[in-house]
Amino acid sequence: MSTTITVRKASLDDVEKLYDIIQGYAKQGIMLPRSREMLQENIDSFVVAEHEGALIGCGSLTQLGPDLVEIRSLGMTPGYKGQGIGGRLVDFLVEEARAMGIRKVMALTYEVAFFQKNGFTLVPKEIFPEKVWRDCMHCKKQYCCDEIAVLKRLD
Repeated sequence: MSTTITVRKASLDDVEKLYDIIQGYAKQGIMLPRSREMLQENIDSFVVAEHEGALIGCGSLTQLGPDLVEIRSLGMTPGYKGQGIGGRLVDFLVEEARAMGIRKVMALTYEVAFFQKNGFTLVPKEIFPEKVWRDCMHCKKQYCCDEIAVLKRLD
C-alpha cells in the first residue's frame, strides 16, 4: 500500500483532519492537544500523508534553537500504523530540517523503537533546555514526564 501514499506539505484545507488526528492521541494522553487556531497559525510546519485523497497521517517540525528542531504531532488515523507511513513522514521532516541547515532533530516519544528504526538515538531530555522552556513548563506532566527523548544528528 505504501506506494499509493503521498507525503506533502499541509494546507489550510487540512486543518480539520489534522485536528481530529491530534485530538485522538491527546484524548489518550500521548500527544499534546492543538487548537484549530494553533494549527492554522502553524500550518507551514505540518506535513501530511494521504491515501487515495484521504488524509491519514501527520507530523510537524518546530524550531527550538538555531541548530535544533523537534518532530511533534506525529500520528496516524486508526488502521494505518505499521505500514511505513510514519517513517515516510519522519524522512520528509528530516529532509526539511536538512534544507533549513539544521544539524539536530529531536522528539519526545513513547514510540522509542520506531524512532530508533528511523536513525534516532536515546538521549537524556535534560540536554534540551530549549524544549523545557518552550513547552514543558505548560504541560500537565511537567514534573512526572514519562516521554523518552530521541535525537538524530544530521552533520
